[in-house]
Amino acid sequence: MRTNSGIGDAPLDVPVASEACYAQAASATAVGSKSFYFATRFFPAHLAKAAHAVYWFCRHTDDLVDEAPSKEVGEAQLEAWQEALLAAWTAGTSSNTILRVFVETAHRHGIPLEYPMDLIEGMRMDLRDTQYRTFEELRVFCYRVASVVGLMMCHVIGFREPAPAHAIDLGYALQLTNILRDVGEDLGRGRIYLPHEEMQQFGYTAEDLRQGIRDERFRLLMEFQIARAERYYESAKPGIRLLHSDGRFAVRVAADVYRGILKEIVDNDFDVFHRRAVVPATRKYWITARSMALPMARHTLNRLAFWKSVNA
Repeated sequence: MRTNSGIGDAPLDVPVASEACYAQAASATAVGSKSFYFATRFFPAHLAKAAHAVYWFCRHTDDLVDEAPSKEVGEAQLEAWQEALLAAWTAGTSSNTILRVFVETAHRHGIPLEYPMDLIEGMRMDLRDTQYRTFEELRVFCYRVASVVGLMMCHVIGFREPAPAHAIDLGYALQLTNILRDVGEDLGRGRIYLPHEEMQQFGYTAEDLRQGIRDERFRLLMEFQIARAERYYESAKPGIRLLHSDGRFAVRVAADVYRGILKEIVDNDFDVFHRRAVVPATRKYWITARSMALPMARHTLNRLAFWKSVNA
């Protein structure tokens, strides 16, 4: 199991972020992603604090693009944010509360600088590209804006190889889920994330999408996209067992709850133009109970199989 301690290369005399700073990170997480915040409730307190710090940094970086009034303003904000990150990384602290808790968390848990830098580059892609031609192009974007978050969380939790490879796949699954849920919302920002080549494959055009046409072509296109996301969720599963036991269950809950959004999309008859697919709180608790019960059931069945073989 890889473990991390200390503050890495940060100066030893930097002030430690206060509990109030981490409380702000928790509040931002609760507002920004109810599903992620729900899952962090199953972390020990120290891991929850770190997860909130990572989320707050990622969310703010995303907001610099999504809330920018123009491409030029977004680019300038990202450039300034990157410079502030590099300065904070060197100093080990920052006057900016978001960077302060994130850099402290990153140094404490040994998160490589390349991950937040990749995230910022992913946001630049979001400013530059209004639609991706192929899935391979989209996958690069998904890696930068989602898989690197999973890689950061691997360091926060602790892991054995090859957990990061599975975390990358989970990032793909989560981001593809976001894309499918937010088709209508993204159209409002002038963005289409469904790959152009695959839309052509189903005879569905960008103009059809803008008009919110939800016919058999669209349903088949969405089923194709959902099936891909499901494959990435399955591919990510073995990696959860390679995480430290303190964080394993929370990650399983997060993956299962987020995966539930795909079911909600189907149940809404693929209406991603006017309805936002949300997993209700009651279903989240049911998913949590199922996530808890299945490993216990597998353990019991394995024990029964063992004793059956012994007594055969």
